[in-house]
Amino acid sequence: MKILYIKSCLVLALALTSFGTLAQTRQTVLFNADWKFHKGDTLGADKPLFNDAAWRKLDLPHDWSIEGPFDEKWASATGYLPAGIGWYRKTFDLKPAMQGKNIYLYFDGVYNNSEVWINGHYLGKRPNGFVSFEYDITKYLNPNGKNTVAVKCDHSQFGDSRWYTGSGIYRNVYLVATPATRIDNWGVVFTHGAIQPNFVRGNVNVSFTNTSNKLAAVTVNTVLRDPEGRLIAKGDVSHIIAAPGEHLNKNLPLSISSPQLWSVDHPALYTLAVSISIEGKVKDIIIQKVGIRSAVFDANKGFALNGKSMKLKGVCIHDDAGNFGVAVPEAVWARRLHNLKEAGVNSIRLSHNPHADYLYDLCDRMGLLVMDEAFDEWELGKNKWIAGWNEGKPGQDGYHEYFKDWADRDLADMIKRDRNHPSIILWSIGNEIDYPNDPYTHQVLNTGRNPQIYGKGYTPDHPSADNLTRIAKHLVAVVKQNDTSRPVTAALAGVVMSNEVGYPEVLDVVGYNYQEFRYPEDHAKYPNRIIYGSENGMNAEAWKAVTDNDYIAGQYLWTGIDYLGEARKWPARSSTPGLLDLAGFKKPEFYYRQSLWSDKPMVYIGTSEIPRREGRENHNAEPTWNWPEGKQVRVSCFTNCNEAELFINGTSLGKKTMTGVTSHILTWDVTYAPGELSVKAYNNGVVVSTYKLVTSGEPYALKIIDDNNDYSPLLWQRTIAVVDKNGNIVYNANNEISVDITGYAKLLGLESGDNLSHEDYKANKRRVFHGKLIAYINADPRVEMMIRFNSPGLKPIEINRLK
Repeated sequence: MKILYIKSCLVLALALTSFGTLAQTRQTVLFNADWKFHKGDTLGADKPLFNDAAWRKLDLPHDWSIEGPFDEKWASATGYLPAGIGWYRKTFDLKPAMQGKNIYLYFDGVYNNSEVWINGHYLGKRPNGFVSFEYDITKYLNPNGKNTVAVKCDHSQFGDSRWYTGSGIYRNVYLVATPATRIDNWGVVFTHGAIQPNFVRGNVNVSFTNTSNKLAAVTVNTVLRDPEGRLIAKGDVSHIIAAPGEHLNKNLPLSISSPQLWSVDHPALYTLAVSISIEGKVKDIIIQKVGIRSAVFDANKGFALNGKSMKLKGVCIHDDAGNFGVAVPEAVWARRLHNLKEAGVNSIRLSHNPHADYLYDLCDRMGLLVMDEAFDEWELGKNKWIAGWNEGKPGQDGYHEYFKDWADRDLADMIKRDRNHPSIILWSIGNEIDYPNDPYTHQVLNTGRNPQIYGKGYTPDHPSADNLTRIAKHLVAVVKQNDTSRPVTAALAGVVMSNEVGYPEVLDVVGYNYQEFRYPEDHAKYPNRIIYGSENGMNAEAWKAVTDNDYIAGQYLWTGIDYLGEARKWPARSSTPGLLDLAGFKKPEFYYRQSLWSDKPMVYIGTSEIPRREGRENHNAEPTWNWPEGKQVRVSCFTNCNEAELFINGTSLGKKTMTGVTSHILTWDVTYAPGELSVKAYNNGVVVSTYKLVTSGEPYALKIIDDNNDYSPLLWQRTIAVVDKNGNIVYNANNEISVDITGYAKLLGLESGDNLSHEDYKANKRRVFHGKLIAYINADPRVEMMIRFNSPGLKPIEINRLK
């Protein structure tokens, strides 16, 4: 990560030197520091002279819902966490370098129903909590005095989503200063044609506006540098006369020789710099990372990247990250994505909304393909569970209330913001909009008995499924107006119903949720339909439906990571189907998926009770070797190797081969004896991977077991474990750990991954789960600090940087 960051800075500097001095050009600064916050509604908070002295001081991003407390009175759908109304205010001076320019406030995301004022002037409202937006604040500013921005977030409808959304200004805010003649927000579009062996023709479309009151003679210039920083293409368009207030759009072709292709294994990124000049002086410039790659879906051959067939090994993810709620630092997501890729994941479905801007940058840099998704509901509301998943009476609040007025703009803005990311291969216009009877229905639902597929049968008082096709056609057209370089998809939950009304035929690529059994029949009936699994379970049979059929492009597991909300009955607070838990720790399911998806030799063993009935795959065999002596125990082995051999205290219990094992799980039923349980995995008779479990003793000390700090030098992500005298993790420990910090460091949070924990996320203490937790600490190793991890009766940990 550090190398990538340094290289990016070098390439950026090289691009900037192409335009000479840039002191008078665009400035974009983070606007996150020194805000004030008040939870609850209050009169007059939009006024500059309002007294906010008693308000809480904080830096953005900020999610007030995660601060809790957890309470059964809130919605299970959103994790039993509070919502409501919140206000933010910030007073600032305009920096001298920004004076005389056009000034814009850019919000990457505010949940939700945000309203914004500057110096008492109302700028507007944005109901959608996931989209990015900006306001021109130029004419309302006091250029030589104090300025006050006020933001109201109204999340009063606390059960307005099927998963946790958080509340507040939970993503970055930027202050942008541009000249009067400026490149428009999201006004640079990079595309390219068919890739030849040694050549590709690129195109840069630039939209810009002259906001001044006089004519401007504009030159548009582009410079493209390869991943090593070498200049490889440039172009310009001169003598453009822009009248006052005129909006213009220009194409600049680029000839790119010997292109380096972006791929999941080698994510080559070019640096594109686009500028506009007036009278020979650069006035505005935008610099972005772009990539060159081909991504092709085929009805018979599935998916190919750069001409090479590959299966999409995907996972779905939501926005949150345990103790951070949805206000997640970039480095935390970098660690999570790194772990997912280690499992063999090559694609991410961003469910079910646009995500933070930096997440797409990470996928670009790390080589992860992306499905970018817009909506979870359209014109009508879905069930949002209040008392527990599928329990009691659901709520109906949600985005559908704004869909008619805002959907086109929200969808277009998602496309415009994200379309230059090479990682994105699909635009999704919706998730499970066709869920049977939630809300749409059709007579075909009377023909089957499976409620997941057919609902409760045809319910004539519900709206007709014919509406799906009408709305989908419109949304697909909105996507195509803004980008034609990627196919449009949707995740279908009721394919049997959607087939009757032609909804799949509106889409370029059709996603099936949990309906692998339909693949052969629908491929035969609709031979031109491109099919993939847009949401799938963990079992081997679901993956076999992909590997056995060339025409299936891949699958997306639900989910890559556990997430807050969509919880069952209290006290559960989160959903736990992930490969990683809320702390980003690898679960047994991680290793099972790694055994199916990764090419690097691996082996894992876990233990469990012997089931009363055989037949169901167990992906949750836990990494512990602590049982009552003499007890019969099931040992499960996940490996991608040919065969494995199990040992108890050095004695072999025999080899087993993976040949003919449809579950892809090897098992031994053994008599527990304390000591060491180990496994060797073989390919062609050679040991290529090993794994072991050791019987642990009583809790004795705390230990840092993961000191990886490569994701950010300033955000420490430390895994703290309870260990015995021999340093072995005590898997069943639940000791409480507290953190005390002296000096220039700050505890950002503690997360154990425990689905049943209602501990205060603002506290400096938390119980471990499965013997460990992760501590997130904002710290600079160059300055003075002392960090101490304590637990009653256990040997503490001390990190001392005091001078």
